[in-house]
Amino acid sequence: MPEHDQPKHDQPARDQSGHAASLLEPEAGEFAEYDSLAEDRRPDRQYCVFRAGRERFCLSVLEVEEVVDWPAVTHVPLSPLFLMGIFNLRGTIVPLIDIAFTEVRRPGLLPKHVVVAVLKNGADGDDLRVGIVADEVIGTYSAIEEQLLGQSPSDVPHCRGMLRHDDRLALVVDLKRLMDVFQLPVI
Repeated sequence: MPEHDQPKHDQPARDQSGHAASLLEPEAGEFAEYDSLAEDRRPDRQYCVFRAGRERFCLSVLEVEEVVDWPAVTHVPLSPLFLMGIFNLRGTIVPLIDIAFTEVRRPGLLPKHVVVAVLKNGADGDDLRVGIVADEVIGTYSAIEEQLLGQSPSDVPHCRGMLRHDDRLALVVDLKRLMDVFQLPVI
């Protein structure tokens, strides 16, 4: 191969004026347009979407402490139907609520997950943890304001709206309303 056809690796690339061009430094304003587009599309919130019974529900990821596999549950005698029991989460007793309790579960068919949510500054000023029964955890979704609908069905008082995701709707759970609707006995 002739010497003038071989690429010269030790020489920097040159721009049109013959000056050495830096491959690492962008031209002035090159990313400004990209940054403004990214800001327009930046999601407002993220949600953890899960299925309880036949319905999809979601919680803000800021309210979700963790998702755990189905734990060993201790049933509480004379408890309301929605309270499946309590479980021990690393030394903390957490009540387990089935928000789909109106759909009678088949005997022996237990849910697979628990979404552990935290209501900051609960009724007594402390953080209140509650486990929400989940048959399936679908995933986390970023949402912009247009994907949130401010209305929810009137027969679901513990929800404050709906989230559009993957051509489906998920009911947005309001933890404060959830605690008002599903009043837990003192444990």
